[in-house]
Amino acid sequence: MKITHCRINRMKNPLGFTLGTLRASWIVEDTRATTQKWAEIEVALDANFTEVVYDSGKKQLSSLAAVLPIELKARTRYYWRVTVEADNGEQAVSETNWFETAKEQENWIAEWITVPEQLQTENPVFEKTICTEQAREARLYLCGFGLYTAWLNGEKVGQEYLSPGCNDYNMWLQYQTYILPLQKGENTLRISLGNGWYKGRFGLGGAMSNYGHAFHLIAEVRDRDELLAATDASWQVHAGPIGENGIYDGETFSPAMESGDAIPACLDTEMKEALEKGIRILQARRSLPVVVHEERKPMELIHTPAGEWVLDFGQNMAGIVRMHVKAEKGVKVRLQFGEILQNGCFYRDNLRGARAEYVYVSDGQERTVEPQFTYYGFRYVKVEGMEKVCPENFTALVLYSDLEMTGHIRTSDAKLNQLISNCVWGQKSNYLEIPTDCPQRDERLGWTGDTQVFAGTACFSMDSFAFLSKQMYDVYMTQKELGCVTNTVPAFQDKEPTSCAWGDVATIVPWILYTYYGDAEILRQQFDSMKLWADYMYEKEQACGGHGLWETKTGFGDWLAMDHENPAERYAGGTDLTYLHTAYYYYSTTLVQKAAHVLGSAEEEMYAKRAERIRQAFLKHYYTPDGLLAVTTQTAYAVALYMGLYPDGGAQKIADLLADKINAAGGRIKTGFIGTPILCRVLSQYGYSALAYKLLFNEETPSWLYAVNLGATTVWERWNSVNPDGSVNGTDMNSMNHYAYGSILEWMYRHMAGIRPLEDTPGFKQVVIAPEVDMRLREVDMTYDSAAGMYRVAWKILDNRHLQLEVQVPFDAKATLYLPGSDCTEELSAGTHSFSYETDQPLWKILTVHDNFNELREYPPILPLLDKYIPMWKDLPRIFTDIPLTEMANDPYLPVNQETIARLEKELDAVNAPGN
Repeated sequence: MKITHCRINRMKNPLGFTLGTLRASWIVEDTRATTQKWAEIEVALDANFTEVVYDSGKKQLSSLAAVLPIELKARTRYYWRVTVEADNGEQAVSETNWFETAKEQENWIAEWITVPEQLQTENPVFEKTICTEQAREARLYLCGFGLYTAWLNGEKVGQEYLSPGCNDYNMWLQYQTYILPLQKGENTLRISLGNGWYKGRFGLGGAMSNYGHAFHLIAEVRDRDELLAATDASWQVHAGPIGENGIYDGETFSPAMESGDAIPACLDTEMKEALEKGIRILQARRSLPVVVHEERKPMELIHTPAGEWVLDFGQNMAGIVRMHVKAEKGVKVRLQFGEILQNGCFYRDNLRGARAEYVYVSDGQERTVEPQFTYYGFRYVKVEGMEKVCPENFTALVLYSDLEMTGHIRTSDAKLNQLISNCVWGQKSNYLEIPTDCPQRDERLGWTGDTQVFAGTACFSMDSFAFLSKQMYDVYMTQKELGCVTNTVPAFQDKEPTSCAWGDVATIVPWILYTYYGDAEILRQQFDSMKLWADYMYEKEQACGGHGLWETKTGFGDWLAMDHENPAERYAGGTDLTYLHTAYYYYSTTLVQKAAHVLGSAEEEMYAKRAERIRQAFLKHYYTPDGLLAVTTQTAYAVALYMGLYPDGGAQKIADLLADKINAAGGRIKTGFIGTPILCRVLSQYGYSALAYKLLFNEETPSWLYAVNLGATTVWERWNSVNPDGSVNGTDMNSMNHYAYGSILEWMYRHMAGIRPLEDTPGFKQVVIAPEVDMRLREVDMTYDSAAGMYRVAWKILDNRHLQLEVQVPFDAKATLYLPGSDCTEELSAGTHSFSYETDQPLWKILTVHDNFNELREYPPILPLLDKYIPMWKDLPRIFTDIPLTEMANDPYLPVNQETIARLEKELDAVNAPGN
């Protein structure tokens, strides 16, 4: 028996975070026991637990979020461990874990400092000498912005990038805590500042200095209660080696620019006045650190037809490039970053106004250099200024926030595996400090709609609780500042209220986090935010006449759907805006009601009544007496099913109409950002799993595998971001690395693998496991390191009537298993369970030449035969092939004859045989 994954507020050994209500969590592994009998948590001031400050005693504590009622002291490291006894008598004690507080409510001795007016630089470097009589491990409490990097005796302090992070700087500021290994004697602490999100060029309009124009710095160095250094007018500042720098445009590094002439720093009256007025509250960090997760070497050095030297790193990603370079003094080496090649040449027009480059001006010394104050979205790097480009001198550093991978799916289909990888890389690339929409162009904003639709997928792939909790806190800060949810959070210059689906991030994401992790604290943290959004919609509805509908003609709608009748308005999709706004109005109101129930709030009844009033108004307005829906897009049907907006007993009729709608579109998806994440889920829920698989395996645009076939290594922003000939389809809004449509991965976990969390038993303590098997896949293997522990679901089709299934349920959890291909269910306790059985019905239809040709062409095992015997089959219009294959041989205008049919019929036997 072993205790692992010990976390505080779902963070491993957090150093200097805002902790709020303290919650411990853990996982038990390597045991034959099934349930927890009791647990005990001890917290002490020393690793030997001689100074115990809290002991829970032996009781039934939740391993998902056991509250530790401790009054925390400032700047204190606490040690903790948990002991668990299981139902079979086994016991285990965890390793000793720790968490360390920041300054808490303690006053700062340090003063804010800034750059004197006479020092004109985009990279001020502040400096202080710290003298100690002995080596000591001190703490550095630090906030500097735009961005900062700290150096002690020439070595970087910490492993993170782009600190202090991105948030609503008008409302709050984050400071970080670092361990500072001071040596005996003199220690030189340097803090280098750049522009960043705070004062650099950033936002849709590319505005400069959204939150301020000056550099700001505050820092304290402490060893226990001894203050060793604090920012004040005695600090020195000089111009650093970095010139132009910014998130969008990149960075120029010229060692010769660094000035040795330091002058005294100025006291920062602007920040002092802001803090005295209660503006820009300085608090311990909430953002996870941005760190290097992977280093990648170039796969290829390309000499393009245009004569360029381009490094191909083989994967679209977000990060920076470390370069080892030796050049003559004054030589300028330029790196430019792009996502895709065009006609074999370097291309970056889809980055719009972002220069996305790194310029190094040599001082004649051999150096290894990398950017400090920017990052890029890229696969390809063009190198200029070198006589010879040596790929071994370049390393891509993959950057994203410090999130742990939790989910993995492997299938028997190579293209599907690539799609899964693309979805995960989309999250890696865009979960960098804030959940961005894209990492490459002049945007990289925290679009609230994208955050909302992808959150469920994100929580399967990575432990996203702490990351999204911080983003939700910023949503609330924005609401408090502006009175509404904005299109992007932080808002930057776009401070107008947003529309449905985007604003509903305030209600949907907290509920997803609660469901996935079983920690009700996220609902407590965000309950006022949830209510603010629900009440904002209520006010909008009341202003429209109080009839239960949120009537509007504006909004993002089903963004980038492929079903708008007017191409000029194609971005918003074809689904009625009032329909969508009212549906989300209802859905968010129900989520506030649910949150109120969990928290024991008396407001539950009010929101329940409000939700029912909206529902009745929706049904009256949008349904005919015989249960038909007035808005008939794929997204409209999917939204009605997903949000429960249908007459009593009328769900299946709506599902049938949705299936008819998809089939009428040739089996193609027409949905955008709203409809796509839920489309396959509702199809599976109402008996159309085969149709969901059909959408998944479609390779014609719009589809997921269309991009895979064109070599994509991340998910595109648009279904048709690239044309079939490989040319980029427009540059005004066209990212090759965008995670919204990657939300199909959630369906893969929930339905293909079959693991589904339950709201009534959140945190995966009790789940439904119901894999949906389809002949287009012969094997699926999924693992998910949930908040409750490791689940595994692996299924394999042995032949048309036999399945093999393996399910792993973690300790102290339960699962209800629905055996695919059977009417049987199993109640599973913790452990590994294996099943090998004959299904009640054949797993797929035996295929013959007498079947409809359009049905045959939907099954991947058939496709090689069609390629072999009917090479032109993809070009045949479906209207001419909606007949049995045998009848096609009678049509003189179709490239099929009886001899072809006979040969194909023989090989079909092999396709239908066991094991294929």
